[in-house]
Amino acid sequence: MRLRALLDTDALGLRLLGGEDELDRTVRGVMTTDLRDPSRYLAGGELVLTGLAWRRDAADSEPFVRILVQAGVTAVAAGEAELGDVPDDLVVACARHRLPLFAVHESVAFATITEHVVRQVSGERAGDLAAVVDRHRRLMTSGPAGGGPDAVLDLLGSDLDLRAWVLSPVGRLIAGPEVAGSTAGGSKIVGSEAGGPGLPADVCARLAAEHLAAARTGRRGPHRVTLGSATYSLFPVRSSGRSPRGPRDVRETVLSEWLLAVRADAGDWPEERLDLLHGVTQLIEVERDRRDAARTVRRRLAQEVLELVQTGAAPAEIAARLRVAAPVLLPGLGTAPHWQVVVARVEWQGGDLEGGPVAQSLLEEILVDPLATGPEPSDRVAVAHSGDEAIALVPLPAVSSDHDGAQAGVLADALLESVRDPLSAGLGDDGRVTLGVSASVHSAEGLRGALEEARHARRVAAARSGRVCAAGHQELASHVLLLPFVPDDVRRAFTARLLDPLRDYDRRHRAELIPTLEAFLDCDGSWTRCASRLHLHVNTLRYRVGRIEQLTSRDLSRLEDKLDFFLALRMS
Repeated sequence: MRLRALLDTDALGLRLLGGEDELDRTVRGVMTTDLRDPSRYLAGGELVLTGLAWRRDAADSEPFVRILVQAGVTAVAAGEAELGDVPDDLVVACARHRLPLFAVHESVAFATITEHVVRQVSGERAGDLAAVVDRHRRLMTSGPAGGGPDAVLDLLGSDLDLRAWVLSPVGRLIAGPEVAGSTAGGSKIVGSEAGGPGLPADVCARLAAEHLAAARTGRRGPHRVTLGSATYSLFPVRSSGRSPRGPRDVRETVLSEWLLAVRADAGDWPEERLDLLHGVTQLIEVERDRRDAARTVRRRLAQEVLELVQTGAAPAEIAARLRVAAPVLLPGLGTAPHWQVVVARVEWQGGDLEGGPVAQSLLEEILVDPLATGPEPSDRVAVAHSGDEAIALVPLPAVSSDHDGAQAGVLADALLESVRDPLSAGLGDDGRVTLGVSASVHSAEGLRGALEEARHARRVAAARSGRVCAAGHQELASHVLLLPFVPDDVRRAFTARLLDPLRDYDRRHRAELIPTLEAFLDCDGSWTRCASRLHLHVNTLRYRVGRIEQLTSRDLSRLEDKLDFFLALRMS
């Protein structure tokens, strides 16, 4: 807004004392201060309101005005409530430096002026930003992305002072304010931002979880969340090109929606600003659809390889297809990569929804490589789906021949740790995600075995409790391999026969027989180590073990009975 507009507003009670030729200056903000040197808090373009408490004598006016001019202040408004008339020495200093000066009538509160200026400036910025967003949208829909979502988020920061981020459903940072550093490929680092703190990974995960939980309720965004001292407003970013007919059920899209997280409370925003932010989400939707379209080639490659593997094609034919896929997924790699297979399944109670497409989108988000270069980090992954199952081909740079690859690439525990909390919120009480991860294989001959290994690991994960479970190939070499194939009724009968007497006794007497049994088995039947772990006297431990044997008619000195208890605890 212009300084001239302030004089035209009678309610502000402003009287011009100097600077009539400078009234076309632009006001970009307002600040109230009585500091002798407020320069550290000034960014330029402000109307400075002051009660003159900094002035002890006439000599103080000149340095005060000089500091304001050097900081790029637009004008000064001095209150008359404290000293009556504005001192002549301040009028002279402002005239010398060509800094416009207003007097504020004692009946007008600085808060009134501040509110008016902020409202006017924000309205003008919103109008300017809306025009920019509209231009940006036309550019993105008709040609190459004009900087992607980062460009419009930068506009939100510079024009509306709104700090915002785009997050995936599993809490991955997709776009956000400029940061201090970048990777070699130019991607941004989550950390210290220029001008403010970054968005830590745990906050990203919390915001994603809150968004998914709110989305499951069907409530219309934005959703407000307070974490510590910060309040965020979460706007859903839906993919307009994913389902032209519109989703029949929120569960079809809830695990694949992006979100726009704005560090602000949108509860009292006017409709114009809310409409603007919804326009921003539509702009980000265009970029989302563009990235989905770019994944089409990788999906087709994965589907072709999967069909060859499942139909028993010759290894040479599979190898030929992998040679086509490798440069698409790992451009610039001089040697043939190794491969890993990750299998995911999304299941909903009732079985009325096909989980394959949801699992496919979910795997593409989960398996993004944050260190990858190229137009999109998920270029490194090709995901197909079949029925309710999604299968990902993950290429890995080849390791040395004496390395078995067991610790390279995707690890089930790391996957589970990164996605458990957000996905659990989105799954609610009626959904489940299970993941299985194979070891890396060196050639096409091993790909069929890797697929079966990943599927088997997923079945192991499915045998566990919890909304989100994962298992890796390392677990397939133990007794756990057998558990998923035990029928549910046999599993329940077996565990009930062994453990129910102990549970009943614990409920009645608080004897902690179940924890004692678990510790005893973990310590391989060592009385001393078990007593030390439980902080018990050995005689107390012997009494508890005797009670377990009495209630179950088993003998914990026998290997067979130890094994039965061990399996019962794992299956319970």
